[in-house]
Amino acid sequence: MNTMPARIVHITIKRDWRDVYDFAGRPENMPLWASGLASGLEPDGEDWLAHGPLGSIRVSFVPPNEFGVIDHTVTIESGLRVYNALRIVPNGDGCEVMFTLLRLPGMTDEQFAADAAHIQKDLAALKSMMEK
Repeated sequence: MNTMPARIVHITIKRDWRDVYDFAGRPENMPLWASGLASGLEPDGEDWLAHGPLGSIRVSFVPPNEFGVIDHTVTIESGLRVYNALRIVPNGDGCEVMFTLLRLPGMTDEQFAADAAHIQKDLAALKSMMEK
């Protein structure tokens, strides 16, 4: 079985992890900081729908939990499913926000680097909002 190359993109936020989790873990708040979902998310049963350059996407989140896990699966119209691991980890009075970026088959080095930079920008937006 093959594995995909992975990169952990993270940022430190100087705010209690529970506050960050409570805000970032709400799907309706994600478009405020996750620019890939800038069009907004609409509830659709247990999932959420977004509309963007790739068409309609379906986002399925893990249930709220006490561990800071905001994992979600994104399914685009082509049927491609991408698993996204997003974690809020306590760190003293603040927290670490970590996103595991998987390099999809066929993705170039440039595309992988651009995705990582995009995620870093989104995490910086979350940090800015949470440290105000």
